[in-house]
Formats: sequence, structure tokens, C-alpha cells
Amino acid sequence: MKTKTYLEELRTNSTDELNEKLVAAKKELFNLRFQNATNQLDNTSRIKDVRKNIARIQTIIVEKSNAVQ
Repeated sequence: MKTKTYLEELRTNSTDELNEKLVAAKKELFNLRFQNATNQLDNTSRIKDVRKNIARIQTIIVEKSNAVQ
């Protein structure tokens, strides 16, 4: 399953790498929303996928910070 492998990959990354991925995902979401507003976006389900990926990244960042404490 694609989601499980993605989560395993995220869990192996450091917090700095996760923050970089989070920034990149937020930029991608901004661009997708902009394309959607100008009717240039063909695959609107990509917005939902990126939002879920952002939530996954944020969850793992919180898990790692709680594990340190």
C-alpha cells in the first residue's frame, strides 16, 4: 500500500527533513489552489492528497517531538 510506505519513509527522516517536506507541501498546496482558482487545474483530487500529506507530516513531527520529551 502506498500510504504505508510513505509513512515509513517519513518516519525515517529527521525533524529538519520533515520541516523541509512540510514547507514544500505547503507551497505545492498554494500553487494547486491558485491553479484551481484560475481554472487551470485538471486533477482537483490532488488538493485533497496534498492536504492529507501535510497532516501526515505534521503528525509525525509531533510524534518525534513527544518521543524526545
